[in-house]
Amino acid sequence: MGGVVDEEGMARKLWIKYQKDSVVAMYTPFLVCLASGELEMDVFLNCISQDVHFVKAFSQAYERAEDCADDDEDKAAIRKMRKLMEEALRMRDDAVQEWGFELPKEIPCNSATSKYTDFLLATASEKAATPFEKTKLAAYTLAAMAPYLRFYAFISKEIQTLLDPNNGCHKYKKWIDSYSSQSFEASVRQNEDLLDKLSISLTGEELEILEKVYHQATKLEVEFFYAQSVVQQTILPFARVHDNVKHPLTVFCDFDMTCTPIDSSALLAEIAIITAPKMDVNPSDTQLVRMSSTDLKNTWGVLSTQYTAELEKCMDGIVVSEKVEKFNYEGLCKALELLSDFEKKANSRVVQSAVLKGLNLEDIKRAGQRLILQDGCTGFFKKILHNLRADINVVSYCWCGQFIRSAFSSDCGGGLLGVHASQEDCLDDFSINAVLAAVLPELDVVGVYSNELAFEESISTGEIIKKMESPMEKLQALKDVLKEGCSDNREEAFTVYIGGSVGDLLCLLEADIGIVIGSSRNLRRLGDQFGVSFVPLFSGLVKKQRELLVEGGSPNWKGLSGILYTVSSWSEINAFFFGS
Repeated sequence: MGGVVDEEGMARKLWIKYQKDSVVAMYTPFLVCLASGELEMDVFLNCISQDVHFVKAFSQAYERAEDCADDDEDKAAIRKMRKLMEEALRMRDDAVQEWGFELPKEIPCNSATSKYTDFLLATASEKAATPFEKTKLAAYTLAAMAPYLRFYAFISKEIQTLLDPNNGCHKYKKWIDSYSSQSFEASVRQNEDLLDKLSISLTGEELEILEKVYHQATKLEVEFFYAQSVVQQTILPFARVHDNVKHPLTVFCDFDMTCTPIDSSALLAEIAIITAPKMDVNPSDTQLVRMSSTDLKNTWGVLSTQYTAELEKCMDGIVVSEKVEKFNYEGLCKALELLSDFEKKANSRVVQSAVLKGLNLEDIKRAGQRLILQDGCTGFFKKILHNLRADINVVSYCWCGQFIRSAFSSDCGGGLLGVHASQEDCLDDFSINAVLAAVLPELDVVGVYSNELAFEESISTGEIIKKMESPMEKLQALKDVLKEGCSDNREEAFTVYIGGSVGDLLCLLEADIGIVIGSSRNLRRLGDQFGVSFVPLFSGLVKKQRELLVEGGSPNWKGLSGILYTVSSWSEINAFFFGS
């Protein structure tokens, strides 16, 4: 019995699953320079000259897949794709000349190309004894080609959206148009459609192998673009081009829904519900009175529903039909004051409800240690600490800073152990800074600036020690950190803020680079209302690269420009800062 392939098809499913890996290739110096139109010609020619080796390998792989296909219709479809490859090889020189370029006659195959083509041909050359085994190999072979074809269609369309339709001076426009054309898209879909068809008969185990083949091909595709040698001045990777001595890097980050996949308030409420008694009991003299788990669950449900409804009502009162034509920072600050009042009232209702009463500090720590952060988040912090020796600060509305500290100390396996609270915090009987000095003596400590739960002998009283309830308080924490960090003779710090909620807006705008992760509807609504520009990070980098090479000098990043850069995942942030 065959494995399960969903209705959208195996090729589409795999592209979506591993698109984050493919997107990393967008942030190569090669593709950013190419998209800007300022890539040096010899670098471009060196890259596209490798097409001949890819096309030859694809043609051989299609020939092998055709031999393996069991169905006459499938054979005909593969034969058609092979002939398209052979035709592309014959027409290659004419096409390159039409694009306005001329390639060298002798084209050695570079190592990155060889890795992909060798992998493809090895996949296609596996031995198969039975017709069913041959069909399986045909599917594997198509899976090894699919990421290459799909990525070229994807990246060319992404770049095409950045071209000025009134300016035909982009020297790589014809190359971009060729790969973003309907005819190339049709070729890509032919390969994917046949892959979908051949996958239907595969078992679950065989589908897992096919997925591994697809993923490996994706990684080799990314490696190919990172292998392209670009010697001209580039905007990235940030870690290589940034002068960290002159402008020491300070990174700020929100916690809920930025580092985490779920809001911490819901997790803390869940801890309270799980650890609460099943029914009301008479406490001893040393115990705090707690609601039953049923009452807690009902109370939390009411609080959550009320919060969502009143937040929407508050946003509707702020966001009107008329939008400003340009960035209005003062108007935004006034609007956020209304949201601040809303957040403070919501926190007061939580305290009055007593849902956070009776939590054990050790339960909170364990929950934090078990929390799985967003994919790529921890790796980014580790690289920032060890490669750039940057200051990292988490600024959060979270009700319990200890929960944040536990999440980082566990997830990073000691790499970020020592995350400390703001100066007013009291943490058990030991010194966090002393632990840091022993574990990471060469690095600055990581700061956590958030609210805290009040405890009596490790049991929460239900009170919240309120320190971070508004965007203005977040902004003040950011400014205080920078003021303290610049107390020595170093020049002004370079700041990056990563966040995704309305409460992050002021900090995002204040930072030299504000990166919005995720897709918060309210953040976009409010930002749009007051003239904030949300620019995909890739297109922002392309513009910066163009300015860098045309105008000369260094990248002009600055805060309060009204421009925020958007990403879909931490993979993009990692690629921007560090490359592959």
